[in-house]
Amino acid sequence: MIFSSSIFLLVFLPFVLIIYYTLYSQRLAQNIFLFLVSLLFYAWGEPWFVLIMLLSILVNYAIGLNIDLHRNNQVISKILLTITVLYNLSIIFLYKYLAFTITNINTLFSLTLPVPDIVLPIGISFFTFQAISYVIDVYRGQGEVQKNPLNVGLYIALFPQLIAGPIVRYETIANQINHRKENIADFSEGCVRFIIGLSKKVLLSNNFAIVADKAFSLPNDQLSTAFAWLGAISYSFQILFDFSGYSDMAIGLGKMFGFHFDENFNYPYISASISEFWRRWHISLGSWFRDYVYFPLGGSRVDSKWKLIRNLFIVWVLTGVWHGANWTFIAWGFLYFLLITIEKLTRFERTSGLRIVRHIYTLFFVCLGWVLFRSIDLSQACTYLGSMFGIGGRYTDSLARFYFLDNLIFIIFAVICSMPLLPYMKKRFHYHDLKISYILTPIFYIVLFFVSLTYIIKGAYNPFIYFNF
Repeated sequence: MIFSSSIFLLVFLPFVLIIYYTLYSQRLAQNIFLFLVSLLFYAWGEPWFVLIMLLSILVNYAIGLNIDLHRNNQVISKILLTITVLYNLSIIFLYKYLAFTITNINTLFSLTLPVPDIVLPIGISFFTFQAISYVIDVYRGQGEVQKNPLNVGLYIALFPQLIAGPIVRYETIANQINHRKENIADFSEGCVRFIIGLSKKVLLSNNFAIVADKAFSLPNDQLSTAFAWLGAISYSFQILFDFSGYSDMAIGLGKMFGFHFDENFNYPYISASISEFWRRWHISLGSWFRDYVYFPLGGSRVDSKWKLIRNLFIVWVLTGVWHGANWTFIAWGFLYFLLITIEKLTRFERTSGLRIVRHIYTLFFVCLGWVLFRSIDLSQACTYLGSMFGIGGRYTDSLARFYFLDNLIFIIFAVICSMPLLPYMKKRFHYHDLKISYILTPIFYIVLFFVSLTYIIKGAYNPFIYFNF
């Protein structure tokens, strides 16, 4: 089940909200209900995958208890921590990387080992990383151990962030599991945030997906330079509004139930360096690797540049691998490793100069990176990048002009929504001080919701990128 579906919007969410608030002031009953409907939400497409998540919950719950029990014995605690990390990563490896690994072994050594056809459980990387976060935070004393397995299950399986994040750190939500406070203000803000995310996904991302899919599906000899750039830019907007839209919906849904999740996007396309881009893009993943991998390795406070390069290499290869079992993702992660390493060694962000020049440099390489990310394999990525730079094709054609003009209004709105213009205008002109805003604002969001709902009901193109991760 996805948020941008009629079954979720018209049946699942209203039902869950009504029952949840019928149980108001009965926290245990609310938590049990949320856990059960979260399992139903996850099981909607592939019921058997729920068993994998339940097993993950029970194993991490048990290890968390034992780490807390042996807190004064560092040797046992570290052994238990190692076991839980290996267990969780082995689940990801089995379902996500085993077939990829065997395929490459066969190619490298000319073998014919059988390649298993394994279906990837939706969102496995997200809920597994949250499970790891629970045990590590208990080990570090940054969150109280849960004696009730229901609470661990609710943290890992809570449906707003289950499928595609944001990756909620246990220390962020530990106290909220039993002590959150629902109120009208949060519920209203949650509704608004959900509608904003829904409209990003349905009205912007889905329309850019049509252009991107067309460009990346064309043979190289039919792809002009102009259309290659239009396709790459369209995919850049598609993935931004797809993922940030889902994060907005998740954060909004969390607020409806009294949970407060951290922000996951902060206008990444206004960045003036690659390092800044990754402080603004998928913040929860970046902070997860920073706090659980980069800092334990020593971070940037190491005694040699080679150790710094090693730490960056490990983090960015892991970031690429996390996104999928394909050499394109590894190349994508390696590209960011090179760029961020150069920026850190040259102290790029401290250099003087026009921000607009650094901004163009950032967007240029981010766009090239998305070509790697979107391509089926490295061969397609190379030929597509070649088309972008005029190798082996025409510079423009009627197809590029048609798709550009047909989507011009979406491009304009995408550029506007990629910049913090609305927050600036609200702050600059004190929009909320105007009495008319109390009338116009609700009308605007109601209209936005029904326009998005209309697109969904009529069966508009509705892919979702991050289900694959």
